[in-house]
Amino acid sequence: QVQLAESGGGTVQSGGSLKLSCAVSKNTNGIPINCMGWFRQVPGKEREGVAGIHIKGHTNYADSVKGRFTISQDNAKTTVYLQMNGLKPEDTGMYYCAADLGDCAVALTLRQANYWGPGTQVTVSS
Repeated sequence: QVQLAESGGGTVQSGGSLKLSCAVSKNTNGIPINCMGWFRQVPGKEREGVAGIHIKGHTNYADSVKGRFTISQDNAKTTVYLQMNGLKPEDTGMYYCAADLGDCAVALTLRQANYWGPGTQVTVSS
């Protein structure tokens, strides 16, 4: 079992920045996580894959956030960050950290992952 814990959400004005963090708080039996990523969802819409980072460092981004968001991880590969700059009202949503045993690009495209955090709300006001 893998447990994830997000932090860093909040309310910010359009054009502002936020940094989300996600820590692997528990990984029973040392499950091999290959990809950690961020997804977001707003009520009434499908969940969207935002960004993913492979354990070896390769990153994937949704077109809507390229150039504005940066995903990174610590050296121990137990914490992943999402630096969000130039935030827009359409970035508003519940952001979920996820851990997957497979490929990041696949996870983001299929909007699926093996393990999920409880989510943190990001609100961007215009």
